[in-house]
Amino acid sequence: MTEYSLHSEIKRWYRVSGDELEVKVEDFIVDILRGELLIEIQTQNFSAVKKKLIKLLTNNQVRLVYPIAKLKWIVHVSGSGEFVRRRKSPKKGKLSDLFYELIHAPRLIRNKNFSLEVLLIEEEEVRCNDGRGSWRRRGVSVQDRKLLNVFDRVVFEDSQDFLDFLPKELDGQFTNKVLASKLGISVRLAQKITYCLRKMGAISVAGKKRKELLFQTSQNR
Repeated sequence: MTEYSLHSEIKRWYRVSGDELEVKVEDFIVDILRGELLIEIQTQNFSAVKKKLIKLLTNNQVRLVYPIAKLKWIVHVSGSGEFVRRRKSPKKGKLSDLFYELIHAPRLIRNKNFSLEVLLIEEEEVRCNDGRGSWRRRGVSVQDRKLLNVFDRVVFEDSQDFLDFLPKELDGQFTNKVLASKLGISVRLAQKITYCLRKMGAISVAGKKRKELLFQTSQNR
């Protein structure tokens, strides 16, 4: 996988006095060692780091740090690297976007040694129309991702923390369609949220309403 500047820049931003960088722990190299806490920064693709985290969690406390671009700038460069133009992306990342990645490893949060920290950031993405990118971008490749600012940080330490994603007015049972409507998100994303919450043990299936699953919120909210 391409290693963008974003990873190393978050590492430098996150680092505090006393931290050790790029430390070998067991059979792996971890981004940051802070006392007894292992910190891994993953800018995309949770599935790529899942096995590593599972093995490290056996004997260590591990925190996964994941950035979401609340504000993104798109910079276009020529094939020779010269600046062409810069624009603000219309897409604004939200905390709930976390579930697009978390769906690949939702059970990690059930491990008492695991925590997850989301950084809401301002990011710059450098693109080049070189024909090497995906068909979705019509061949335009992403050459780099850069950290410009960190707006906020949110830490999740157990499954109950994730219940904050559910609106308070969800009293009792609800479907994915109801959740999507309340949050103003797509049903597809709502399905990812409820899937993750189920795998974490934060909610359960209470039955069905016609062909839709009914979910039950925790009694401890």
